Amino acid sequence: MPVPTTALVTGASRGFGRAIAAALVAAGSEVVGIARSPQDLDAVRDDLGERFVPVAADVTDEDVAASLIADRKPGLLVLNAGVSPHLAPLADQTWETFRGPWDVDVRQAFAWMRAALRVPMAPGGVVVGMSSGAALAGSPLSGGYAGAKATIRFLRTYAHDEAQRAGLDLRFHALLPQLTPRTGLGALAVAGYAARHGVDPDTLAANLAPVLTPEQVADTVLAVAADDGAAAEYRISGAGASVLG
Repeated sequence: MPVPTTALVTGASRGFGRAIAAALVAAGSEVVGIARSPQDLDAVRDDLGERFVPVAADVTDEDVAASLIADRKPGLLVLNAGVSPHLAPLADQTWETFRGPWDVDVRQAFAWMRAALRVPMAPGGVVVGMSSGAALAGSPLSGGYAGAKATIRFLRTYAHDEAQRAGLDLRFHALLPQLTPRTGLGALAVAGYAARHGVDPDTLAANLAPVLTPEQVADTVLAVAADDGAAAEYRISGAGASVLG
């Protein structure tokens, strides 16, 4: 598959999403980037140029998902949006703090995968859901984050099966990046776990070497999108991507 003419990236204003948008623009795609903050999106537009189309919207809104897929007809849909989880052990969580990743990360994956099936996306379309290594290893300081990211893997499986049942020519993939201090969310998590273990953040980060970069995640997204024979799921570390399962 060639680089998509149009790609749609949720959570495109920072972290992995911004790196993915930048890689797609550099490869020649028009990227529709969705996030809540118009100011953050405008900053990305200033950096990436006119092929980045900012859309300030609620990524969990099912009507937004359906209308943008119908109007923009993306060949690639990257579901990267997520909330920064409340960092605290279970005893110090409330249900309100615990459920944040379910309300945002899972709900946006549900909304967009459902829309990809119902609108539907054009034949040959690719959907990449951003899960996390925490879906495998757990994440005891981040409330419902690990479970939410595991559910995104289930949603990918369900969407793949429904696309097959409906005869839709669509591919659904999940990526599971390891913890990295190279994103805002990851840096907060590294600091939190460092404090939990009584070490400084640099010491904990050193144990993650080689450190995963957002650019490596972006490269994996482009590689998966371009490969009709790509595996369903990949773990991504600083050492590269490997097939899961």
